[in-house]
Amino acid sequence: MVSKNTICLWYDRDALDAANFYAKTFPDSKVTAVHRAPGNYPAGQEGDVLTVEFTVAGIPCLGLNGGPHVKHSDAFSFQIATDDQAETDRLWNAIVSNGGQESACGWCKDKWGLSWQITPRALTAAFTDPDRAAAKRAFDAMMTMGKIDIAKIEAARRG
Repeated sequence: MVSKNTICLWYDRDALDAANFYAKTFPDSKVTAVHRAPGNYPAGQEGDVLTVEFTVAGIPCLGLNGGPHVKHSDAFSFQIATDDQAETDRLWNAIVSNGGQESACGWCKDKWGLSWQITPRALTAAFTDPDRAAAKRAFDAMMTMGKIDIAKIEAARRG
């Protein structure tokens, strides 16, 4: 059953592929249901996968195979908090190496065009440092990065 509040993500025809990728990549993620179209519709035919219920890092989602005319936007992203560099590298590399693309400041896109922020907890801690000069140094270091390098953030924070 779909949660009362569920994020609906529009895909051309790849909602199930995307959901399976997220389920194998992110902790606390799984595909929970696949629903097939009961009749023909503008983007498909009876029997095609119409929607996929899945969870990404504990957040309930519904993938809708609605066709190619609606694209993902950078205005929406998943922000995944990571505990260390190994987890940061694993998640970033999984997204990028699966047809995705790198961006700046910890952002990347998956091959379906969905934006992800792979954000180490150390980066968040640096930005909220009561020493505002240390926070600015960490922020300035982040602005030069694609994938976040925790050691460089911590070095910048220390000055």
